[in-house]
Amino acid sequence: MNPLTLFLLAAALGTDAALVSFSAALRLPRVSIRQGFRLVFHFGLFQGGMTLLGFWAGSAVRGILSQVDHWIAFFLLAFVGGKMIFESAIMKNEELRDPSRGMLLVTLAVATSIDALAVGIGLALLKVKILAAAITIGLVTSLMCIGAIFAGIHGRRLGKVEKYSALVAGSLLIAIGVKILFDHGVFDSLPI
Repeated sequence: MNPLTLFLLAAALGTDAALVSFSAALRLPRVSIRQGFRLVFHFGLFQGGMTLLGFWAGSAVRGILSQVDHWIAFFLLAFVGGKMIFESAIMKNEELRDPSRGMLLVTLAVATSIDALAVGIGLALLKVKILAAAITIGLVTSLMCIGAIFAGIHGRRLGKVEKYSALVAGSLLIAIGVKILFDHGVFDSLPI
């Protein structure tokens, strides 16, 4: 796989993680260096790690995973997004859970990296140098997340987003989940 193709693949895989990082930056009252590092580190690690895991799983689970991976990602993102929206309705912004900590962070990292698992399985069939590919995917995702966090921080400063940040962030996560379903053709058979 040539470097440009690998970079474009990494950028495509990192898009969901970057959008979630943007959403988290909108949601947090202030983004500390520690919070930003946790987001960037986990999203990059999970994207690269899931690519490796998929590569090692190989073609044995390809058929099974490709049939449900989009639904798993959708339900995880919809659950977390719905929870954020619910919390925004009943709590003040300062009381909302920090998306850069604990199981919430792990859930977001898994949800945004399931497609990397499927890509890893595909890369196994192409006989790609997987370690270089996984490192590239993880680094590109991390860089995209850094940019998204800064964009989210500055986005909050531009308008009155702070009051509605959890609502916006939760809605964005649900939208990402729906986008994943569209990307997998779930809605293609609807008579619309």
